[in-house]
Amino acid sequence: MIYTTVQGDMWDKIADRTLGDVAHTNKLMLANQKHIGTHIFPSGIVLNIPEVSTPTADSLPPWKKVGG
Repeated sequence: MIYTTVQGDMWDKIADRTLGDVAHTNKLMLANQKHIGTHIFPSGIVLNIPEVSTPTADSLPPWKKVGG
């Protein structure tokens, strides 16, 4: 999957929007090392969006688990 930036995008915002959580920011950056020095993106930069696994209830920390 790819994502084309809009003016003002930042790594964490892109990770949240495309991968569902800012916790994946590092994975996004590693997949786009060509742009690693960019902090605030101009519009039109095409980024590769890595695949991430969806955490299961067993892999979540206790405070994120939904009680039953």
